[in-house]
Amino acid sequence: MKPKTDRRVKIGIIGCGAIGSRIARSITKDFQRDCRLTGIYDIDQNKVDRLSQSLSLSEIAKRSMTELIRSCDCLVEAVTAKNTRSIIRQALAAKKSVLCMSVGKLLNSSDLFLLAKKNHCHLLLPSGAIAGLDAIKAASLVGIDTISLTTRKPPVGFEDNPYLKKKGIDPSKIKKKTLIFEGSVAQAVKAFPRNINVAATLTLAARASQKILVRIIVSPEYKTNSHTVELTGTFGRIVTQTDNLVCPDNPKTSYLAVLSGLQTLKQYCSGVFIGT
Repeated sequence: MKPKTDRRVKIGIIGCGAIGSRIARSITKDFQRDCRLTGIYDIDQNKVDRLSQSLSLSEIAKRSMTELIRSCDCLVEAVTAKNTRSIIRQALAAKKSVLCMSVGKLLNSSDLFLLAKKNHCHLLLPSGAIAGLDAIKAASLVGIDTISLTTRKPPVGFEDNPYLKKKGIDPSKIKKKTLIFEGSVAQAVKAFPRNINVAATLTLAARASQKILVRIIVSPEYKTNSHTVELTGTFGRIVTQTDNLVCPDNPKTSYLAVLSGLQTLKQYCSGVFIGT
């Protein structure tokens, strides 16, 4: 009698920091029915070893990107690095689907979407820290006239930011509500790559990057990461506001952003898609 084939989706994770570690733990604890963790990798090998040991899965520790990609069907990208795009391209070229947590890296990346289509794999984008993307995508079919994103966060999430340092702004010294940025999506993503992935997600959903005005306001009185999206068009008017608690593992990331990644992965592995 032939052994039963394990048809669960094999998941690999690149990046063993706060987000990658949380996703790894969730896969092994909650998603065992539809997928299994087969590989993890990080440029810091100590992080790989610590995470694999904490999960009691020494066999998932990989020593290279090539080894990681070979081990999985779907790669979870959970890094913020200059070569994030090349990491995604490498996986897609190997005909592996990719769940991209660093959505900001996908602006002006039509080549990656075309590669995924050519190789019959998927580039999965979580909704992140905002709500209503299904309605925004629907509205984009008939055109959006105006669209804005206003982000409000406590100063702690912007510590050591190069853009603010260049501007002479010390987040720890901000004592009242302060507008620290107003500009385009491209400018926002460049200035705040770890803080404003929502702007890139909104751009891809709305297909209207040139129209989106991004504002970032900080205040020590803010206790949540808040994102307000407002758009108008021939469809009518949409306003959404999401007040996110920060991720317990990483104050620079909204908890909902991590949860949306998990939900996207769950939908992909189970084959059940709602509102996407």
